[in-house]
Order: sequence, then structure tokens, then C-alpha cells
Amino acid sequence: MEEFDVLDENGEYKNVTASREECHKKGLWHRAVVIFILEKENQKILLQQRSKTKKMWPNLWDITAGGHVLKGELGVDAVVREAKEELGISLKKSSLEFIGATRSETKKNDIIDRHFNEYFVTHEKINEKNISLQQEEVQAVKWFEKEDLIKKIKEKNEELTDKKGCWDYLLKYLERKEN
Repeated sequence: MEEFDVLDENGEYKNVTASREECHKKGLWHRAVVIFILEKENQKILLQQRSKTKKMWPNLWDITAGGHVLKGELGVDAVVREAKEELGISLKKSSLEFIGATRSETKKNDIIDRHFNEYFVTHEKINEKNISLQQEEVQAVKWFEKEDLIKKIKEKNEELTDKKGCWDYLLKYLERKEN
């Protein structure tokens, strides 16, 4: 059973842990991470399509990889773990660039998901033959052309998750790299 560090509404540790189920049932604040993998020239972004069995955002295109930070774990370590679990990709911590953090609150069905999110990007070369999908999490991956994805994000395309903070930070990163 996964255990998370419980935080207060300001992101401070409460010296308490709780299971995923308890956090989502009671709306306890906890940490999550996001990674976007981009081609070296920032012209393509690798996204995952969430499994059709996911409780939140089934079948929708989402971040490259991400998930919850386990109790006692650092965000950067969680990113490496999640990329390996979901996609079979081994990332180097030294290649990760931290691009920001937000607080988010999502209520869907019987889940109250309250996160302090950390966002990362990397430009590691990915051999697509080495991608191994965690079937209960991910049903497909696809490289999206930067301009097409930007348009989809700005138009709030229904094929994408509605994770505003994730998409906002990706847009800010891409805009910064153009200048």
C-alpha cells in the first residue's frame, strides 16, 4: 500500500502519513510530480494516453509521466520512479530541469485530490523501442508537434486532461525557450 506524507494547506509537513485511499477520500494534501520529455529542439513533446480504466481522466492525453510522491521521497526521485514505472524509461536526475510548482485541487467522482505539484522537463533521447507501458496506467504514447499541442492546450481540447497547472507550466517553458 502506498503511503504519502500529509501536508497542511500551506504545504508544510504535518509529520503524518496516510494511504492513497485515505488522502483521496478525506481530501488530505499531499505531493505529486510531473515530467515532460521534449525533443532536444523543443519541437515535439512526448505525451501518454491514460488507460481507459483510470478513475480520473480515462482515455485522455496527459503529461509524459507523473504521479504521487511517496512518504520520505524527494520530488526528483519520484519523477525518476514514475517514468520507469509508467513508461519503462530510465531518466537521469542530472538531466531534469525543475520549472515550477503549484497547488491544485480536483474533485471527480468520489476522489478529492489535493496536490502540491512539482513540474520538471528533460531532453533525454528516448529510444521508443525501449518504452514499456504500465497497462493499468497508460494505453499509448505519442510525440505531439509543439505548435499542434500549444493550440490544443489553448483551445482546451477535449482530448487532453484538464490539468491546468501542468499545461500552463509547459506553455511557459516553451515560450521561454523561444525567446
